[in-house]
Amino acid sequence: MSRYWSKIVHHLVPYVPGEQPPSTRAIKLNTNENPYPPSPRVVEAILREVGHGAEPLRRYPDPESRRLRETVAAYHGIRPGQIFIGNGSDEVLAHAFMALLKQERPLLFPDITYSFCSTYARLYGVDYRTVPLGDAFQVSVDDYTVPNGGVLLANPNAPTGRSLPLAAIEQLVARNTESVVVVDEAYVDFGGESALALIDRYPNLLVVQTMSKSRSLAGMRVGFAFGSETLIEALNRVKNSFNSYPLDRVAQAAAIAAYEDDAWFRANCARVVAARDRLTSGLQTLGFHVVPSAANFVFALHLNCDAGALAIKLREQGIFVRHFAAPWIDQYLRITIGTRDECDVLLAAVGTLVSEAPA
Repeated sequence: MSRYWSKIVHHLVPYVPGEQPPSTRAIKLNTNENPYPPSPRVVEAILREVGHGAEPLRRYPDPESRRLRETVAAYHGIRPGQIFIGNGSDEVLAHAFMALLKQERPLLFPDITYSFCSTYARLYGVDYRTVPLGDAFQVSVDDYTVPNGGVLLANPNAPTGRSLPLAAIEQLVARNTESVVVVDEAYVDFGGESALALIDRYPNLLVVQTMSKSRSLAGMRVGFAFGSETLIEALNRVKNSFNSYPLDRVAQAAAIAAYEDDAWFRANCARVVAARDRLTSGLQTLGFHVVPSAANFVFALHLNCDAGALAIKLREQGIFVRHFAAPWIDQYLRITIGTRDECDVLLAAVGTLVSEAPA
């Protein structure tokens, strides 16, 4: 009964995640999960963590995730104090909104980007203004030089997949020294350039990453922020006012093991990139325009086929892709890169549907 709701709840527009089909036989290309499993070391680490029965599970996990922060710091050549860890990068971003982006001036982010940006802004009462992308869905850093309370960019962007080079990101950060620039790099390992190398030079830069995509741990919910100790302290203050134990024991053990198997991580990324290039070529052969992608998905348009209708017809065949019923992008499909076999099934199904469409 809505009369019991808090006032803010009436004005919230919740984020809508991609559909999770109940059938395990579905070809699921709608939520940008990695089609390949995590390193075998991850499974071994999980089994070790609970290998002595349920005894470890009765105790709280390390609230600071020290071993994981030390592992990640050594991997990236930074200090543990420059790392914040949360329950997935969504939670990390949420804390950034409260800790860093709730300012007197408006937060700036693209008009087409990860839809949680506007969701969090409304939830936390953050004033924001969206900045239009260019005609080819590109971000122009010149559009973010106006006075602001912060800048938030997904790079590569979602759902378009387009990426800015590191030089452009540095230019953006250098032009906004009076506010925090948050760069969400959920997909950076599939072809983008990480801004992590800039955090020592720019105290106003926060880089957010996740283990859900390139390290195949979407089910574990592990996310990071990298930045100056001052920014990290702000995030910790919010975290410890909300949930001191965001990451459970099993997730910490799994994340450490995944970081330690760098060869597996790099091989999986290479497989996804190769499949992306192959899928892009196949879609273009069928008459699709495919936006250049540096992510583990493609954003594709066919002039003769309605995207919403295509998504429905594919779903009827057990193939799930993502369609956004939003202005400007409502004729595009976002298609996660699957295995080679999954992409072949998709291309065959789409080829039949396109051939049946009127010219």
